Amino acid sequence: MHLLIVEDDRTIAENIYEYLEARGHQCDYANSIAAASALLARTPFDAMVLDRNLPDGDGLALARRLRAEGRATPILVLTARDALEDKLLGFEAGGDDYLVKPFALQELEVRLLALARRSAARPAAEPVLRHGELEFNGATQELCVRGQALALPPKPLRLVAELLSQPERVFSRRELEIAIWGHEQDSSDNLRSVLHTLRRALGDDAPTQVVNVHGLGYKLVSR
Repeated sequence: MHLLIVEDDRTIAENIYEYLEARGHQCDYANSIAAASALLARTPFDAMVLDRNLPDGDGLALARRLRAEGRATPILVLTARDALEDKLLGFEAGGDDYLVKPFALQELEVRLLALARRSAARPAAEPVLRHGELEFNGATQELCVRGQALALPPKPLRLVAELLSQPERVFSRRELEIAIWGHEQDSSDNLRSVLHTLRRALGDDAPTQVVNVHGLGYKLVSR
């Protein structure tokens, strides 16, 4: 298997890397969401080991973004957080399996092999997200309204991909900030700016709009 290890604890990462390489697997390593994103942009992986506490945010933000883009890379969430709510959050974010630290390297490999087998047995996920006449192609990072492509910078594209991942669901400010930046922002102005860019690109007459739900957050609504 070709595996991506996303872990900022160097000792843990080296132990995983050395064990899996000795078992015949090819491994790449990233110590942050940004480094992992760069590797994922140019390399297909059979599975990924994903820590949550990373220097530039919660690893689950990366899982959410990959799923919003239609990427089906199997994800094993590896974390010291063992509460039930944390495990449920990991699966809701797009994780396929969850392993709590401390862990046995043998078990980690067996779980990764199982994830890779299941992934190979199912058809590739369709990377296109749609709602009404709004369409986002995760493979090309292109957003279209009524078949017309819109020119948008990366942050508004990440925002619309997150909203399209669960149309009609209300997303909190925190969820959207993590999806866009990988962590919460000190000021709500940053999210407002990205929302303004997206709404301006869509135009007032677009059949699908981002609406505020007072006190709760934002969602997509089709007319």
